[in-house]
Amino acid sequence: MLFNSIEFAFFLPIVFFIYWLVLKNTVKGQNIWLLIASYFFYGWWDWRFLFLILFSSIVDYTIGLNLHKATKVSQRKLLLFLSVFINIGFLCYFKYFNFFLDSLNDAFTLLGKPLEASRLSIILPVGISFYTFQTLSYTIDIYKRKLEPTKDIVAFFTFVSFFPQLVAGPIERASHLLPQFSRKRKFSYDMISQGGKLMLWGLFMKVVVADRLAIYVDDVYMLLERHSWLTLFTAHAFFAFQIYCDFAGYSLIAIGCAKLFDFHLMDNFRRPYFATSFKSFWSRWHISLSTWFKDYVYIPIGGNRQGDFRAGINLMITFIISGFWHGANWTYIIWGALHGFYQIMEKYVLKFKLPKAINWLIVFGLTCLAWVFFRAPSVSDAMTVLQRIVTFQGTGLYFGDKGIFLFGVMGLFILLLHDYIMEFKPNYQFLYHRSPIVRYAAIVILMMFITTFGVFDNSQFIYFQF
Repeated sequence: MLFNSIEFAFFLPIVFFIYWLVLKNTVKGQNIWLLIASYFFYGWWDWRFLFLILFSSIVDYTIGLNLHKATKVSQRKLLLFLSVFINIGFLCYFKYFNFFLDSLNDAFTLLGKPLEASRLSIILPVGISFYTFQTLSYTIDIYKRKLEPTKDIVAFFTFVSFFPQLVAGPIERASHLLPQFSRKRKFSYDMISQGGKLMLWGLFMKVVVADRLAIYVDDVYMLLERHSWLTLFTAHAFFAFQIYCDFAGYSLIAIGCAKLFDFHLMDNFRRPYFATSFKSFWSRWHISLSTWFKDYVYIPIGGNRQGDFRAGINLMITFIISGFWHGANWTYIIWGALHGFYQIMEKYVLKFKLPKAINWLIVFGLTCLAWVFFRAPSVSDAMTVLQRIVTFQGTGLYFGDKGIFLFGVMGLFILLLHDYIMEFKPNYQFLYHRSPIVRYAAIVILMMFITTFGVFDNSQFIYFQF
């Protein structure tokens, strides 16, 4: 069930009204209702996925309680190992088994001894990468004695499966989200207004900007070799904003949806393309994932505590794992390695200062270069794109359907104007303006843009595949 689908437009009001009208005086009842709604929401894709998330929840709920009780170091390490092994084991099987098999086949083929192993038909459960990391952080924090385990099984199961952020984040920490299932939630019109505005802007980013730009980008990728360097350059600049609007749009809808039930999720994006350094970029892009990798990978393997050389290695390891998390393809690994390289060069090698405008141009340009590998189906396709761009092959600019192209550019212009105001003139935000007339006018105009220029073909959010 997609946020931009008719089914969700019926699902959300039903969940909302029963939650607030029928169950407003019972926290337990609200939690049970959210759990039922979340399992229904998740089972809408494939009911078989429910067994996996149920098993994962049971495992980490049980291990969390036993970790807290265990006094011996060996017992605690064993319990943590079980949690990591089971969760990562399922993730590796569903997401990476065929990748490892193909890589092994390729390696043996190079040695002249090809394997006869064939790929398995494995369906990747939606959201497994996200809820796996969310439950892992719960057991790791209990192991580190940073968190007390919950005994409320309904609250924990709902924490794992909470439908607004289940399939693509934000990846919440138990210390932030779990206590919200224990407190009494209060209905307020201000909360509904805030949530609705976030959802409205998120929907605009998705259907007006991301899905419009996607039509052009996908069209170009159908015949890469035939397009000029300028067309490929334009397509990848568009893709940079397509993936931003697709994922940030989802995150805003998720955050806004959670607000409707008086839950507060962490910010996941803060206008990343205004960053003037790669450090700043990663403090603005997919914040819940980047902080997760910092806290549970980078710092545990040493962080920057052992000198610049080791810190650089730790950065590279972290970013390569981050790339691999995104998908079972060498393109994602290269994407992660490029960002690791950018961070190392910026932090430890190129320490001289440049004007902000030059820094911005470098960061945005190199980020777009990395997006080539993220978008390309294969490394060879990515190299074809880069080779045609850097050698200026071909002439002219392909527009495709000019109406679609122009509508995409128009949506992109509105997005950039909005983000510029948010970044530099926050007091002038139209949706949050002090004048009611300006606020209501902005809402009406935004709804008109969504209904007139939005693409409503049930296109999935890009990060659902991860």
